[in-house]
Amino acid sequence: MKFADRMEKIEPFYVMALLGRAKQLESEGVDVIHLEVGEPDFPSPSRVVKAGMEAMASGLTHYTPATGLPLLKNKIADFYLQRYGVQLDPYRVIVTPGSSGGLQALIALLVNPGENVLLTDPGYPCNRNFVTMYGGIVKSVAVSAKDQFQFSADTIRANWDNNTRAVLMASPSNPTGTVVSDEALIAIANTVASLEGTLIVDEIYHGLTYDQSLSTVLQYSDEAFAINSFSKYFGMTGWRIGWVIAPEVAVPGLEKLCQNMFLAPPTVAQYGAIAALEPEALVELEERRVEFKRRRDYLEPALRSIGFIIPASSEGAFYIYADISAFAADSYQFCIDLLEKTGVAITPGIDFGTINAKRYVRFAYTTSVPRLQDAVSRIEGFIATL
Repeated sequence: MKFADRMEKIEPFYVMALLGRAKQLESEGVDVIHLEVGEPDFPSPSRVVKAGMEAMASGLTHYTPATGLPLLKNKIADFYLQRYGVQLDPYRVIVTPGSSGGLQALIALLVNPGENVLLTDPGYPCNRNFVTMYGGIVKSVAVSAKDQFQFSADTIRANWDNNTRAVLMASPSNPTGTVVSDEALIAIANTVASLEGTLIVDEIYHGLTYDQSLSTVLQYSDEAFAINSFSKYFGMTGWRIGWVIAPEVAVPGLEKLCQNMFLAPPTVAQYGAIAALEPEALVELEERRVEFKRRRDYLEPALRSIGFIIPASSEGAFYIYADISAFAADSYQFCIDLLEKTGVAITPGIDFGTINAKRYVRFAYTTSVPRLQDAVSRIEGFIATL
């Protein structure tokens, strides 16, 4: 059987091999501590579950409009007004099957085959693959702790060429947990506009910051696209529901794409998302944010104390990006050995890029503090054997 040439360029998720092995070890009775998967360990809020069940019981299981239920679009627009002071026309809200659905639609909308998109290295691997799937060229840009592993206006300008169409960035970032300051975000938005390109900002970890509040790019640009999701802050990963805030001129094109790619977002998930935006649910989510902060405040200094180098502190999301070069030269083999010998599962840096990737691993602090303490103890013992 002959497959499309693009399949040679689609990269695997190395962490999935580790996860598969971790599950096998668990089936054999091994106590595995999961610090590899980028998913909140909390269940979806009870109000969300109740709303989804009520929607199903009421027969609300048919297609909705391609860009989402009007009530949900209004709720999302209200959320931006309350949280960021940004007044949005709900028409600009495109509800999608997860943020991944939104990102795919945006690449299809914006990027011609052969045009390139600037992405950070390290960065979320699926974004590279989305660009590749639609015939675009990924232009990976090395970023370092000097810039919090984020784009700067100068970096974008230095890597821009006549074939560049867009910049895709994330704040907070996966895998580093770092954020872009307001000053830097304004400069980036202005730079991309001056280059006549398009800025896409992945904001799916908004709400999960610990020492500062974040601005949305929509506060500084009417031409940028903002991507968000109910997966991370709202704890609804399996519901597969997200959204795009688009410039008004882009809405008809996105609607056409959504009609053809998805027909509509998941109906029951949309009713759950409406409940997630209610004030009572937001109170519960804020309590969870505080717990994530408590975990970060334990894990980051604990890892440093046993020899990991963390060049940029985790400011958001639930990730710590750590340098293991003091212990090993190959982070993938380090992760495999750690899992096999201690039952602690973490993610190798090669999932997130190629530049210095073998030096880094990602920790996801998506388990309780007692479990994190156990993990650190096991890791310390493992390091002592190297």
